[in-house]
Amino acid sequence: MIGRKKKAFFNETKLKVQSKISSWRQKLFSSGGKKVLIKTVAQAVPAYAMSVFKIPMGFCNDIQQSIAGFW
Repeated sequence: MIGRKKKAFFNETKLKVQSKISSWRQKLFSSGGKKVLIKTVAQAVPAYAMSVFKIPMGFCNDIQQSIAGFW
């Protein structure tokens, strides 16, 4: 159960997104390729958690910062 420690629960999802993005930084992609990667992978990973649970705003901001740093 999630309970009061939502940040700890969603930390695994955040780390998964950040690890995928960090592995992409070493590769050269066009702007279209980056856009496709972000839309298909980086935004799809937390989609289930977002549809089931109410996510803390800090989690959303961390994901957006990771995506913006990759872009």
